[in-house]
Amino acid sequence: MACLKLVCLVLACMLVAAPVTVRAVIACNTVSSKLAPCINFLKNGGTVPATCCGGVTSVQSSARTTADRQQVCECLKQAAGRITGLDTRNANALPKICKVNIPYPISTTTNCKTVRDKDSFF
Repeated sequence: MACLKLVCLVLACMLVAAPVTVRAVIACNTVSSKLAPCINFLKNGGTVPATCCGGVTSVQSSARTTADRQQVCECLKQAAGRITGLDTRNANALPKICKVNIPYPISTTTNCKTVRDKDSFF
């Protein structure tokens, strides 16, 4: 019995002392595909499709860590630079329309390294 307690104690210490690696697991192609239904609104305004807000919500729920949030920010920044005719007013109105919060403007000049866990995101 004492041996079992010792083994449990050693395992517990190993778990507590083990390094934790947190990596962004959200790929830009995933973010782009989730937000693809938003492109017409981003360029032309008008009505936001439900599938667009569904994609925004999905990205929000996927971005849980600082690394995830910074990665999504970088993806949005890259996408903003690739969408010909993007109206930044529409891009920055989208989170509010979809009833989510994003702590920075969607822009090609956003500093994504400032995005943190505590920030309300999407």
